[in-house]
Amino acid sequence: MREFIVEADGGSRGNPGPAGYGSVVIDAATGETLAERAEYIGVATNNVAEYRGLVAGLRAAHELDPTASVHVRMDSKLVVEQMSGRWKIKHPDMKPLAMEAGRVYPADQVTYEWIPRESNKHADRLANEAMDAGKRGEQWSASDSTAELDAAVSSSRRGAVGSLGGGAAEAGAGVVAGSPGDAVAGAAKVRAALGSAAAGASRSASAASSAASSSRRGAVEVSGGGAAAAEADVRAAKVVASPGWAPADMGAPATFVLLRHGETPLTPQKRFSGSGGTDPSLSDVGREQAERVAAALARRGTVQEILASPLTRTRETAAAVAERLGLDVTVEDGLRETDFGAWEGLTFAEVRERYPDDLNTWLSDPDAEPTGGGESFAATATRIAATRDKLVAAYAGRTVLLVTHVTPIKTFVRLALGAPPESLFRMELSAASLSAVAYYADGNASVRLFNDTSHLRP
Repeated sequence: MREFIVEADGGSRGNPGPAGYGSVVIDAATGETLAERAEYIGVATNNVAEYRGLVAGLRAAHELDPTASVHVRMDSKLVVEQMSGRWKIKHPDMKPLAMEAGRVYPADQVTYEWIPRESNKHADRLANEAMDAGKRGEQWSASDSTAELDAAVSSSRRGAVGSLGGGAAEAGAGVVAGSPGDAVAGAAKVRAALGSAAAGASRSASAASSAASSSRRGAVEVSGGGAAAAEADVRAAKVVASPGWAPADMGAPATFVLLRHGETPLTPQKRFSGSGGTDPSLSDVGREQAERVAAALARRGTVQEILASPLTRTRETAAAVAERLGLDVTVEDGLRETDFGAWEGLTFAEVRERYPDDLNTWLSDPDAEPTGGGESFAATATRIAATRDKLVAAYAGRTVLLVTHVTPIKTFVRLALGAPPESLFRMELSAASLSAVAYYADGNASVRLFNDTSHLRP
């Protein structure tokens, strides 16, 4: 029986916006390109374009040999998981496309694999060529194709041949926005980026195995500012929540994507705003931030569940994401912010002026409570650890968005890194910023922090 690899991709410049797809059929035995397909499809979403690319690739393979076994490789986790039957298809635009893809070949002849975007350059280039052609008022033709240039430079295709279900898992190197001398960086134990085996075929099998086993001892990277950081953060928003960071024998982790709520009127004033205060709603800026981060998460399509703190600002942020993703929101009380007692609504300077002794004690002792019987950082850590353990057990192998607050997110990160309590004061977390922690079967965790929110602005 012949074996084909189908690589497919789709994109939308606006989501929804002008969209196109690209697909390539590869001979699994030789790595030879057998067929290319690309088309400008008008205004559509990323997910629709990705599904259209999948259908076109499967049809091209079927025209070559309807009896072949086909291994589909895509960088859309949504499409891969839905077509593999592990995720439900809820969106009305996706269901008919998924059914159409499922009818091309019998189900037992097709397998699916998620790959990182950098390993899907051939199909990605075709999709962009199709969108470029559409912008000119034309349709893509085979003479437009330059996608093979990517394949000629990379050995990824041949690295995937002969091991269709394999591939080292992608590991996420952390990005911390904070002080370079941060104690968090010194305590970090995260998995270094391995890439997929398809992207790293130049490594020997033994080297890839060694890299996978040593990945748990990676280091957190410190991200600077400027245009390069902003560009990196856009990429980060697209790959955050990508399961599969662990070696294959570890299985898929429970991945918590940690989203701080958007701004409230108190946020730019840097006032204490916990669970014991006025429970403010999002400001206009905060609502816009929520919409933009929702769009960023929708583009990736990896979030399977959404949980939110019971406070208004987190529920409003979660609702914006849920509407985009077609998911429901579950309220989780353990994700609430720390109760700052009498300090609620005050600035740091006002607290220092009114309660100097209490503040100094609080800054030096995690067991100290804010004035008026608030919640200590130690108590918050106990609550977050219990919530973490409950959710890891409930969502093993799944990707869950936790919409919460500054202190809970910092605490998730601190506990994952094994950092001391004082590290909380050395982290900065912007409104509507994304972070992620993946929890593995061996009890280890890896952390990604994407704190620059420039991708959330117009």
